[in-house]
Amino acid sequence: MELLSFRSYAKVNVGLQILNQRPDGFHNINTLFQELDFFDTIELQKRKNGCEFSSNVNWLENNDSNLCVLAWKKFSEKYGIGGVSIKLDKNLPSGGGLGGGSSNAATILKGLCSLYSIRPKYEELRNIAKGLGADVPFFLKGGLQSASGIGECLIQHSGCIQGTYLIIIPSFKIDTSWAYNSYKKILEDEKEEVNFAGLLKRDEIPFKLFENDFESIVIPAYPEIATIKEKLWSRRPKFVSLSGSGSTVFGIFDDEAEAKSAESLFSHRYSTFIANPVTHMLK
Repeated sequence: MELLSFRSYAKVNVGLQILNQRPDGFHNINTLFQELDFFDTIELQKRKNGCEFSSNVNWLENNDSNLCVLAWKKFSEKYGIGGVSIKLDKNLPSGGGLGGGSSNAATILKGLCSLYSIRPKYEELRNIAKGLGADVPFFLKGGLQSASGIGECLIQHSGCIQGTYLIIIPSFKIDTSWAYNSYKKILEDEKEEVNFAGLLKRDEIPFKLFENDFESIVIPAYPEIATIKEKLWSRRPKFVSLSGSGSTVFGIFDDEAEAKSAESLFSHRYSTFIANPVTHMLK
């Protein structure tokens, strides 16, 4: 039986504003998502019925708490397909701000289209993705996108934010719900929205304007993040930031040699990866 293999890429947030809290309790944000070539691998194979899930990690179960399984369930309900065997080789951390679970869910949706030769309208697939999580729609197309709403309102951009990305992943996790609940206590009534995509068009990108609002909450609670950032800045990258609500910190360097040199400061204590941005060319 045919076995298909897919890469499930990570993302980082380059600039992130929390604008306000909505009546539904969620928060409107303004951010840039940049997809990176740091990935999990997912293998899919048809089976008669049901979903069989296996992984190299023991904290993902074969039930609806697992976004991979839930993605198959929602896709199956919509298109009436048979079962699937899912094998996930996990590299992306949980609770790291890299969108690992969301990426896995989107990859399952796209992979099922290939496995079962289904060609849905993009809006149909986006609606399923949106029901799975706020970041899932981004990973349907990936690349570089502006995001607003709760992260599901997307504008695709050509090209990428160039550079070599050094990813540093501390051992601790940061709960996104805690981060939002903490931030809403200091949320301003009025905040000027930064046009991050517009800033990318300047001859020299003013990265100092690409702040992540979560840092004002996360760093006091997790001072190790500040230490990582300070040490990373000492190697003179063009940008350093928390990704999402953390705990991942990343730096963007002009070339790979600089990034690898900086990596040596952290690799003895943290999980570290060198990655490159994924480019999506608009048609």
